[in-house]
Amino acid sequence: MDPVPGSPAFLPVGVTRLTVQNFRCYERLRLETDLRPVVLTGPNGVGKTNLLEAVSFLAPGRGLRRAKLSDVVRHGAPHGAQGEWAVAAAVHTASGPLNIGTGRAVGPSDRRIVRLNGEPARSQADLGMVLSAVWLTPAMDRLFTENSSGRRRFFDRLVYGLDPDHASRLSAFDKAYRQRQRLIRDQSRERLWFEALEEAMAGHAVAVAAARRDLLNRLAAAIDASDGPFPKADLALHGLLEGWLGERSALQAEEDYRLLLARNRPLELAGAPTEGPQRSDLAVFHRTKGMPAALCSTGEQKALLIAMLLAQARVQGACRGSAPLLLLDEVAAHLDDTRRRALYQELLTLGAQAWLTGTDRSLFAGLDDQAQFFAVGEDHAVVPVLGAGQ
Repeated sequence: MDPVPGSPAFLPVGVTRLTVQNFRCYERLRLETDLRPVVLTGPNGVGKTNLLEAVSFLAPGRGLRRAKLSDVVRHGAPHGAQGEWAVAAAVHTASGPLNIGTGRAVGPSDRRIVRLNGEPARSQADLGMVLSAVWLTPAMDRLFTENSSGRRRFFDRLVYGLDPDHASRLSAFDKAYRQRQRLIRDQSRERLWFEALEEAMAGHAVAVAAARRDLLNRLAAAIDASDGPFPKADLALHGLLEGWLGERSALQAEEDYRLLLARNRPLELAGAPTEGPQRSDLAVFHRTKGMPAALCSTGEQKALLIAMLLAQARVQGACRGSAPLLLLDEVAAHLDDTRRRALYQELLTLGAQAWLTGTDRSLFAGLDDQAQFFAVGEDHAVVPVLGAGQ
């Protein structure tokens, strides 16, 4: 279908055709869309979130559920957990139309296959160059109260939207980190190998921390400039390297971190943790209430997360010319009418293609004919329905 006309703040980007095969509960489904927000309604358990997950696989990473690829194979599909699944999409990007295909091949390997316009991609990172997605799901309701790893993953995914190479740097740091951990466990005396790994870790770690700090500053400015009923969030990064970069050059931080790693080898052999970007944490505060997000109500935590995602969309639009795909699972039910309507208006203003789910069609009345609506049935059929103004 052709993109809809309009005058959004940024160039419209979105999925215009989605096809899934042997994906979760869907044996095969083809969905035609345009660039307006997509609203999926229906009872719990019929597969609405599965469609959001399918869209999330059009971006780098493990999808919004962080599932193993074998867990995504439809129950009852040929070859069982070693079977294949596929997600294909026609995508309207800032640089023109693009066909994306991704999935899993038959067999024991859980390696993800990615194709762009029919050609094999070098890696998932190629997806990040053309499309990014951020999401909010019910599982993230505990983001502020659980351990730091979830908050770190959440923030790093936001960084991907501005800096697609961020994922590669994190992966390279993790690879060197694990190799060094193995040397420490084995009580290796390979000094040159230690030094090579620590030099690699230092370079990647400082680049990771710098990218995080850059996004944090941009988000803070976007939040300050925002207006509306969503609470303003004050953000901070708590981490050794993020702190160092606030007081010394990147080159000095890299050298100091390399020396720290070398000095700490005996301590780590005795059980001390390795300092680095894998231990950083994101702190979020409700500015008006002057309290940590973890102490706010569930509703206010959800509102803070939405405010952050909207700020991310504005920042990414300003930097890359287009906002990310926004996947919002069961978000509307937790907002009052004022905030729901403000959210919908912001999505329309941004020009972001949002995919929203909910059980109650009336929650999306504020979108009316400015969105496209689909009813998802108990038999997993997805049927277009008219909005109130259509």
